[in-house]
Amino acid sequence: MNPVEEALKIKEQIISWRRDFHMYPELKYEEERTSKIVEEHLREWGYRVKRVGTGIIADIGEGEKTIALRADMDALPIQEENDVPYKSRIPGKMHACGHDAHTAMLLGAAKIIAEHAEEFNGRVRLIFQPAEEGGNGAVKMIEGGALEGVDAIFGFHVWIDLPSGIIGIQEGPFMAGAGIFSARITGRGGHGASPHQTVDPIPISAETILALQTIVSRNVSPIETGVVSVTAVHAGTAFNVIPEEVEMKGTIRFFNPEIGDLIQRRIQEIFRGVAMAHGASYELSIEELVPPTINDAEMARFARRVAEKYGIRHGGVEPTMGAEDFAVYLQKVPGAFLTLGIRNEEKGIIHPHHHPRFDVDEDVLYLGTAMEVALALEFLT
Repeated sequence: MNPVEEALKIKEQIISWRRDFHMYPELKYEEERTSKIVEEHLREWGYRVKRVGTGIIADIGEGEKTIALRADMDALPIQEENDVPYKSRIPGKMHACGHDAHTAMLLGAAKIIAEHAEEFNGRVRLIFQPAEEGGNGAVKMIEGGALEGVDAIFGFHVWIDLPSGIIGIQEGPFMAGAGIFSARITGRGGHGASPHQTVDPIPISAETILALQTIVSRNVSPIETGVVSVTAVHAGTAFNVIPEEVEMKGTIRFFNPEIGDLIQRRIQEIFRGVAMAHGASYELSIEELVPPTINDAEMARFARRVAEKYGIRHGGVEPTMGAEDFAVYLQKVPGAFLTLGIRNEEKGIIHPHHHPRFDVDEDVLYLGTAMEVALALEFLT
């Protein structure tokens, strides 16, 4: 059985699934329609299915070893701007990150694996996960037993920064850990013409924002990497009124958990110090969303060998400060998060993830399916 040849046979079916999911996007923990379609196919093909909310864990085969393959299913609250036949039919919702493609590719792999189940010397587990987009769906799936008995796990993400058809494989740190912070600086409001009678929270917040920018530039070693971005600031409603408070929020990113701890500590110190210096008060919360996605080196090398055996083009992929909750699986089981290049300038597929005109080069999706089947076949040989 050649996974590439088998995937090529169902290329149009994979595209059809992807387009169907794309037209009916569902946000985190709303993936009822998507998971129902997936479950119906899996049961038809002989999988043992377990539901975890809107998520699905499906097993086929028996043996000493188990490999897990994961796809995420949720969409984003974005209004699609593409003019295509399969444009989202749900206002304000769109598969702008490619999870529709991930689900379709793994569904294709499920079909091939079921048709050749006797050639897999072990158990294949498929994880169709909800709520990757900020919902910690991976945690819910693990709590539901997704990793019980699993020896290795692989996931895929379509990748706009790689040419179409290239499998991207990175050893070690690949995607950043991520956190969010939100804060409120409270002063004393008053008339805009009498600032001396107030404790103006706006310049205090401005000073705080500028100070936050020194964390990476002056506290993080130049050899390390980190991000602190203030992404929202809200204050006041009138031109002549100094407001009582300023609210802000932002994100932090890091590869090294120690850098993540450093960033969080300095954020706290800066808010406390600046507020105290100006006689204001503050409230601050910092929440770490996901850890860094760190690919197991041996699993990454294994993936390269598999790609080479079946003539699937592959290459390196640069680490990114984007985040992925696949990281949680990798904290518990060896594995790797791989990418499938989808950039095709001739087709106009150039827009980044989370953009209202994001799209994928559907002609290469079968290669993702082929690689998933090949990984399972070779791991269980």
